Amino acid sequence: MNKNDLRIVKTKQTIHKALLFLLKKKPVPQIKITELCKEASINRGTFYFHYQNVDDVLQELFEEIMHDLQVSYDEPFKKGFDINGIDLNPNSVRIFDHVKKYENFYKIVLSEDVSMKYYYMLFNEICKLIAESDYGENDVHLNKYFHSYNANAIIGLLIQWYLNDFKDSVDDMNNQLVKVVTFKMKL
Repeated sequence: MNKNDLRIVKTKQTIHKALLFLLKKKPVPQIKITELCKEASINRGTFYFHYQNVDDVLQELFEEIMHDLQVSYDEPFKKGFDINGIDLNPNSVRIFDHVKKYENFYKIVLSEDVSMKYYYMLFNEICKLIAESDYGENDVHLNKYFHSYNANAIIGLLIQWYLNDFKDSVDDMNNQLVKVVTFKMKL
Protein backbone atom coordinates (compact mmCIF):
# COMPACT_ATOMS: atom_id res chain seq x y z
CA MET A 1 0.00 0.00 0.00
CA ASN A 2 1.48 3.34 -1.10
CA LYS A 3 0.86 5.92 1.63
CA ASN A 4 1.27 8.73 -0.91
CA ASP A 5 -1.43 7.37 -3.22
CA LEU A 6 -3.92 10.23 -3.56
CA ARG A 7 -6.89 7.86 -3.15
CA ILE A 8 -5.52 6.57 0.14
CA VAL A 9 -4.70 10.07 1.37
CA LYS A 10 -8.20 11.34 0.53
CA THR A 11 -9.88 8.29 2.09
CA LYS A 12 -7.94 8.74 5.32
CA GLN A 13 -8.68 12.48 5.37
CA THR A 14 -12.37 11.69 4.98
CA ILE A 15 -12.22 9.19 7.85
CA HIS A 16 -10.33 11.68 10.03
CA LYS A 17 -12.90 14.39 9.29
CA ALA A 18 -15.75 11.99 10.12
CA LEU A 19 -14.07 11.03 13.39
CA LEU A 20 -13.68 14.69 14.37
CA PHE A 21 -17.37 15.24 13.63
CA LEU A 22 -18.39 12.26 15.78
CA LEU A 23 -16.01 13.25 18.60
CA LYS A 24 -18.03 16.44 19.03
CA LYS A 25 -20.95 14.23 20.06
CA LYS A 26 -19.37 11.39 22.02
CA PRO A 27 -16.05 9.94 23.24
CA VAL A 28 -14.05 7.43 21.20
CA PRO A 29 -15.18 4.32 23.15
CA GLN A 30 -18.79 5.05 22.17
CA ILE A 31 -18.06 5.50 18.45
CA LYS A 32 -18.82 2.39 16.43
CA ILE A 33 -17.05 1.53 13.20
CA THR A 34 -20.41 1.35 11.43
CA GLU A 35 -21.31 4.95 12.31
CA LEU A 36 -17.81 6.17 11.44
CA CYS A 37 -18.10 4.47 8.04
CA LYS A 38 -21.54 5.97 7.50
CA GLU A 39 -20.31 9.46 8.39
CA ALA A 40 -17.28 9.06 6.09
CA SER A 41 -19.42 7.54 3.29
CA ILE A 42 -17.20 4.48 3.04
CA ASN A 43 -17.87 0.78 3.51
CA ARG A 44 -16.51 -1.34 6.35
CA GLY A 45 -14.13 -3.14 3.98
CA THR A 46 -12.46 0.16 3.14
CA PHE A 47 -12.20 0.99 6.83
CA TYR A 48 -10.63 -2.37 7.68
CA PHE A 49 -8.21 -2.05 4.77
CA HIS A 50 -6.66 0.93 6.60
CA TYR A 51 -7.46 0.41 10.29
CA GLN A 52 -8.30 -2.24 12.86
CA ASN A 53 -10.46 -0.04 15.10
CA VAL A 54 -11.54 3.53 15.86
CA ASP A 55 -8.62 4.02 18.27
CA ASP A 56 -6.24 3.44 15.34
CA VAL A 57 -7.88 6.31 13.47
CA LEU A 58 -7.60 8.61 16.48
CA GLN A 59 -3.97 7.62 17.02
CA GLU A 60 -3.09 8.32 13.39
CA LEU A 61 -4.95 11.63 13.41
CA PHE A 62 -3.32 12.65 16.68
CA GLU A 63 0.15 11.75 15.36
CA GLU A 64 -0.47 13.75 12.18
CA ILE A 65 -1.60 16.79 14.14
CA MET A 66 1.24 16.49 16.65
CA HIS A 67 3.78 16.27 13.82
CA ASP A 68 2.38 19.52 12.44
CA LEU A 69 2.50 21.00 15.96
CA GLN A 70 6.18 20.05 16.22
CA VAL A 71 6.97 21.73 12.90
CA SER A 72 5.07 24.82 14.08
CA TYR A 73 6.75 24.82 17.49
CA ASP A 74 10.23 24.51 15.96
CA GLU A 75 9.77 27.44 13.57
CA PRO A 76 11.11 30.25 15.84
CA PHE A 77 14.20 28.15 16.64
CA LYS A 78 14.98 27.94 12.90
CA LYS A 79 15.01 31.72 12.81
CA GLY A 80 17.56 31.99 15.62
CA PHE A 81 15.31 32.36 18.67
CA ASP A 82 17.27 31.95 21.88
CA ILE A 83 15.00 31.00 24.80
CA ASN A 84 17.47 32.60 27.19
CA GLY A 85 17.25 35.93 25.39
CA ILE A 86 14.28 38.15 24.76
CA ASP A 87 14.39 38.15 20.97
CA LEU A 88 11.29 36.16 20.05
CA ASN A 89 9.69 37.70 16.99
CA PRO A 90 5.88 37.27 16.98
CA ASN A 91 6.03 36.77 13.21
CA SER A 92 8.13 33.63 13.67
CA VAL A 93 5.64 31.97 16.03
CA ARG A 94 3.58 29.31 14.23
CA ILE A 95 1.80 27.46 17.04
CA PHE A 96 -1.40 29.45 16.64
CA ASP A 97 -1.37 29.02 12.86
CA HIS A 98 -1.27 25.30 13.58
CA VAL A 99 -4.17 25.50 16.05
CA LYS A 100 -6.25 27.53 13.60
CA LYS A 101 -5.53 24.94 10.88
CA TYR A 102 -6.79 22.16 13.18
CA GLU A 103 -9.39 24.25 14.98
CA ASN A 104 -12.02 21.47 14.98
CA PHE A 105 -9.58 19.10 16.68
CA TYR A 106 -8.67 21.66 19.33
CA LYS A 107 -12.31 22.52 19.96
CA ILE A 108 -12.74 18.88 20.97
CA VAL A 109 -9.50 18.53 22.95
CA LEU A 110 -10.03 21.76 24.90
CA SER A 111 -13.75 21.29 25.53
CA GLU A 112 -14.90 20.74 29.10
CA ASP A 113 -17.29 18.09 27.79
CA VAL A 114 -14.63 15.58 26.74
CA SER A 115 -12.36 13.31 28.71
CA MET A 116 -9.25 14.85 30.28
CA LYS A 117 -7.39 12.10 28.42
CA TYR A 118 -7.20 14.37 25.36
CA TYR A 119 -5.89 17.28 27.41
CA TYR A 120 -3.15 15.09 28.87
CA MET A 121 -2.26 13.72 25.45
CA LEU A 122 -1.75 17.30 24.26
CA PHE A 123 0.05 18.29 27.47
CA ASN A 124 2.47 15.35 27.16
CA GLU A 125 3.20 16.17 23.53
CA ILE A 126 3.92 19.83 24.28
CA CYS A 127 6.15 18.82 27.22
CA LYS A 128 8.01 16.50 24.86
CA LEU A 129 8.48 19.31 22.31
CA ILE A 130 9.83 21.60 25.00
CA ALA A 131 12.15 18.89 26.31
CA GLU A 132 13.41 18.12 22.80
CA SER A 133 14.26 21.78 22.26
CA ASP A 134 16.58 21.21 25.25
CA TYR A 135 16.71 24.58 26.89
CA GLY A 136 16.58 25.39 30.57
CA GLU A 137 18.53 24.07 33.50
CA ASN A 138 20.82 21.05 33.34
CA ASP A 139 19.04 19.63 36.38
CA VAL A 140 16.83 16.83 34.97
CA HIS A 141 14.45 16.98 37.95
CA LEU A 142 14.02 20.74 37.59
CA ASN A 143 13.60 20.40 33.82
CA LYS A 144 10.45 18.31 34.30
CA TYR A 145 8.87 21.15 36.24
CA PHE A 146 10.16 23.72 33.78
CA HIS A 147 8.71 21.78 30.84
CA SER A 148 5.39 21.36 32.67
CA TYR A 149 5.23 25.05 33.49
CA ASN A 150 5.88 26.07 29.90
CA ALA A 151 3.49 23.48 28.46
CA ASN A 152 0.75 24.72 30.76
CA ALA A 153 1.47 28.33 29.77
CA ILE A 154 0.97 27.40 26.11
CA ILE A 155 -2.13 25.33 26.86
CA GLY A 156 -3.48 28.14 29.03
CA LEU A 157 -3.26 30.51 26.07
CA LEU A 158 -4.94 27.89 23.87
CA ILE A 159 -7.75 27.38 26.37
CA GLN A 160 -8.38 31.11 26.68
CA TRP A 161 -8.39 31.42 22.89
CA TYR A 162 -10.84 28.51 22.71
CA LEU A 163 -13.06 30.12 25.37
CA ASN A 164 -13.11 33.25 23.20
CA ASP A 165 -14.23 31.01 20.31
CA PHE A 166 -10.91 31.59 18.51
CA LYS A 167 -12.02 35.18 17.77
CA ASP A 168 -8.60 36.73 18.38
CA SER A 169 -6.39 36.70 15.31
CA VAL A 170 -3.39 34.41 15.03
CA ASP A 171 -1.17 37.51 15.12
CA ASP A 172 -2.79 38.65 18.38
CA MET A 173 -2.17 35.23 19.90
CA ASN A 174 1.45 35.24 18.70
CA ASN A 175 1.90 38.59 20.44
CA GLN A 176 0.30 37.22 23.62
CA LEU A 177 2.73 34.30 23.64
CA VAL A 178 5.69 36.63 23.16
CA LYS A 179 4.47 38.76 26.09
CA VAL A 180 4.20 35.66 28.30
CA VAL A 181 7.64 34.37 27.31
CA THR A 182 9.37 37.73 27.67
CA PHE A 183 7.61 38.42 30.97
CA LYS A 184 8.98 35.14 32.36
CA MET A 185 12.46 36.09 31.16
CA LYS A 186 12.34 39.38 33.05
CA LEU A 187 11.55 37.68 36.38
